[in-house]
This record gives sequence, structure tokens and C-alpha cells, in this order.
Amino acid sequence: MKYKNVVKGIFKERPNRFIANVYIDKSLQVVHVKNTGRCRELLLPGTRVYLEKSDNPNRKTAYDLIAVEKAREGKAPLLINMDSQAPNNAVEEWLRKGNIFSEHAFIRREYTYGNSRFDFYIEDGERKAFLEVKGVTLEQDGHAAFPDAPTERGIKHIEELISCMDAGYEAYILFVIQMKEMYAFSPNDKTHPDFGRALRKAADKGVKVLAVDCKVGTDYMELDRYIEVRL
Repeated sequence: MKYKNVVKGIFKERPNRFIANVYIDKSLQVVHVKNTGRCRELLLPGTRVYLEKSDNPNRKTAYDLIAVEKAREGKAPLLINMDSQAPNNAVEEWLRKGNIFSEHAFIRREYTYGNSRFDFYIEDGERKAFLEVKGVTLEQDGHAAFPDAPTERGIKHIEELISCMDAGYEAYILFVIQMKEMYAFSPNDKTHPDFGRALRKAADKGVKVLAVDCKVGTDYMELDRYIEVRL
């Protein structure tokens, strides 16, 4: 997936989870943050960020914050996409290239089944599947983790996938690692142990737990390769 009209900025502060104050060409701008997670380890004062300028002149904020450079001791900064809408868009492109299913599979987004709404519903011949996507921006020394804050909604999604399996569907949860250079993924038990327990339970029951990293540029993100899932 591609972005248009991307500019650099320097992060100053985040008054709330929806907006940030960013210097763009030395002018302080209020920008929209396309990720309502905490991202405390990413959005530090003085950090370089990347923003997409909106082509809608009527918007209250002219820019969306989409990526950040995370400083690392002794290494070049790690570019991380932090747009929470990007994973689903990138996953759709990836699926349509024949990953997991064939290139001819029927793919539908935001599909309602029972009392649940899933990110993707896929039919491929005799196969019928539901797939949930989780974007991952948290990492430490090459190990990616999710979530960065407690998520009861995430647990609900896992339980719903187990129900789908019980009804005869295939079920997947795909963790999209919004960066490169990661060697493994694990649930973040320190932040939300119940999520980790729910994920392990789902895996034991047959829900397929996958993690794929991404090629990330200042104006694009695309899924690249599977990385090890450590439960």
C-alpha cells in the first residue's frame, strides 16, 4: 500500500491519543495520529516522524502521522509504520497475491457472522475461513510483541475465532509486524497476560496463529515474510 504527499516532521508531544503536535519545517502543526494505542516507546520528543498530507481542505488537521523512526543504540534508526489502518489494507493486497489462499479466492472485508464482525472472510474452493488482523508496533531487541496495552476487544476476537472453528470454518489470526529486522513474535504477557492465555488456548484448539513482517518505507508498507511465533 502506498501513501501520497509524505513529509518529514519532528514530534513534540501528544496531548491525547488522537492528535499530536509536530514541527514541520519549523512550524508547529496539530496532526492526526492514526493509532490510538499508547506507542509511548515510539513517540518521544525530538523523534523524526513521517506524515501524509490530506487532500481534503476541509479537515481540521491537515496531516496524518503514519510512521516513526525509533532510535537504537549502536544501530541506524528502525522505521516503524504506526498507521492502524495500514495492516488491513496491506493484508488484502497480500492475500490477493495468493498468500494462504489461491489468487482466485473470494475475499471480503468487515464480514459479519452471527454477532461478530471479522476483518476478512475468505472462500477458496471448498475452504471457508475467517481471518483477524492485529498490527504490531512494539518491539524490543528484535522481538515483536502484542499488545502494547490491555485489549479486552482482542480477547473477544480470539474467542470468536474459536467459535468459528467449532462451526466448521478455518480460523486465522495474523499479526502484521509493521517493521523489518524482527526474528520472532510473542504475546505481551507482561502487559496483558489474559491475552496471551487466550491466544495459546486458540492455538491449541486449531486456530492458526501467524506473524508476517513488513517492508516499510516513508511512503509505503507491504507484507514480506513469515517470522517465528513463540507462544
